[in-house]
Amino acid sequence: MQLFLMRHGEASYQAHSDRERTLTDTGRYHTSLMSNWLAKTVLEFDLVLVSPYLRAQQSWQEVSKHFPEPRKWLVLDELVPAGRPSTAAELTLAYAEQFKADKVLVIAHMPLLGYMVSELVAGIEPPLFATSGIALIDKHSECATLVWQHAPHTIS
Repeated sequence: MQLFLMRHGEASYQAHSDRERTLTDTGRYHTSLMSNWLAKTVLEFDLVLVSPYLRAQQSWQEVSKHFPEPRKWLVLDELVPAGRPSTAAELTLAYAEQFKADKVLVIAHMPLLGYMVSELVAGIEPPLFATSGIALIDKHSECATLVWQHAPHTIS
């Protein structure tokens, strides 16, 4: 299974709550740039899991323009910035198994994503994710490897 973990695009701080922050123009652009880059190697996603926060939802809207409709996509309340990494990782794997998904995209936040990498890949420190950044974890049975991690400034 290939797990693509993506941080939402850059978001404005002008909102009533953290949950309601919207993407900036730069956030939309970088998310589109990363999606276009990713679409050169990934044809489609079987499963997409997205945070309920507005900036993550908007990031998914940008990403979805570059890929066919996934077989299944879900909004998970556990994919919020203060979510429990072990729970988020376990749910991601459980949903992937339930839907027999080989290519899974998760769109969420820091610090959750960094800690999810540590939960999924033994012995790795939690990496930082730039906004719109993506990491690929290759997971086969109990073995998982961080294959790569890219951000908008590393692909151009």
